[in-house]
Amino acid sequence: MMHGTTILAVKKGSAGAMAGDGQVTLEATKTVLKHTARKIHRIYGGKVLAGFAGGVADAHALFERFEAKLSEHRGHLKKAAVELAKDWRSDRVLRRLEAMMIVMDAQDLLIISGNGEVVEPDDNIAAIGSGAGYAVAAARALEKYSGLGPVEVVTEAMHIAASICIYTNDNLTVEQL
Repeated sequence: MMHGTTILAVKKGSAGAMAGDGQVTLEATKTVLKHTARKIHRIYGGKVLAGFAGGVADAHALFERFEAKLSEHRGHLKKAAVELAKDWRSDRVLRRLEAMMIVMDAQDLLIISGNGEVVEPDDNIAAIGSGAGYAVAAARALEKYSGLGPVEVVTEAMHIAASICIYTNDNLTVEQL
């Protein structure tokens, strides 16, 4: 299985940013296979940011399903996330996917897991993947003690996470709303 992902999202009002590292690691050998993977995508006409952690094929399958749910529910992020989580939990094929997603639009920031969970963080800071704990801790400190905007917070927090987590690199993709 491949690992080595950290995705961090920070939201302030209707503005937000999401950052993802570029590392893909083969777990069995602890070997870095790729340094420049793109794990964040703009979907639904660029109005939604979505990031994934987990297997690449699994993540692409989830992106397609989630975008279909967004279209079906006319861009209502929470409804699409809940419907995807329900399908993910009950569908035999989806249940085997090993991935997590963070999705964000101008109104909401959500984490979606294969256990059927849809979580809206209290502090508008969310992370998934190998370096998630480091990224969230750094983002919370930056958010509390600096006047930085979402883009700067996710960028600096991800650099901190990359300096600690061996499965996270600092080759970042950053997208903003």
